[in-house]
Amino acid sequence: MSETASNAPAHTGRQRVALARGSLELSWAWTTDTGRRRESNQDAAFAGPPLFIVADGMGGHIGGEIASASVIERLGALASTRQVTTRLIEKALARAVKDISAHPETTDQGTGTTVTGVFLDASKAEPNWVSLNIGDSRVYLLRDGRLAQITVDHSVVQELIASGRLSPEEAENHPYGNVITRAVGPSEGARPDYVRLDVLDGDRFVICSDGLTKELTDYGIQHFLDENPAPADAIGAMLHAALENGGRDNITIMVLDVTRTAADAPAARAGAAAATGSIATASSAPGAPGA
Repeated sequence: MSETASNAPAHTGRQRVALARGSLELSWAWTTDTGRRRESNQDAAFAGPPLFIVADGMGGHIGGEIASASVIERLGALASTRQVTTRLIEKALARAVKDISAHPETTDQGTGTTVTGVFLDASKAEPNWVSLNIGDSRVYLLRDGRLAQITVDHSVVQELIASGRLSPEEAENHPYGNVITRAVGPSEGARPDYVRLDVLDGDRFVICSDGLTKELTDYGIQHFLDENPAPADAIGAMLHAALENGGRDNITIMVLDVTRTAADAPAARAGAAAATGSIATASSAPGAPGA
């Protein structure tokens, strides 16, 4: 066995979701690994329609685990009701903040967590995916052969890039590369950014902590998606590559594949044809960057 091989299990699932017109077949897989340099894994994840999320905890020896687990527990409970909205997401996050604050092992060492992912909003005749994001974990979408980063990092480095004071190449080794500007923590809650997306046949989402994006470029992520049609194979290949490249942080990767019934898919794609990528912002969310 290679020294970079991982024993992290792949959690897989498949489920058909009824829509007002037709249905979706969703298949997914996710895994999490401590990496090669960390002593513990502070990442956590939840996958099950209508919600797919990843949280990356931080702060103290156990503080990050408390924060990420609290967020996943509250949001996972919300998902079990099958009714997920932005308002309910924010209520669940507010409860998670109280849980973190009240936990006896919460420290004052910057305890908090990122959270990012997507949920399916099927409350109207035409469904949508909605991404949510706090921190620097990411959601990517592979659509029609193009990979786009849907979320925008809440980080010092991203702010420097946006202001033109830092290039993406310089950002890769910046000393403030791990400093985020928004998180879910014990002292205050944070409102996620949201991006609303059409539901199209053939879409593939990648939801990941920054342990993956520290080790793989967007090109690398798309390469492993293109080479591995099955979600479990794709996450396995990406995890192996991330460990080979150093595995400097905890690594959590989720791949979600979307198949829309034939009766609905052409109509949905035709309606989106006028806009490349068919990505629109919701609430105060920034626009999604192109591939």
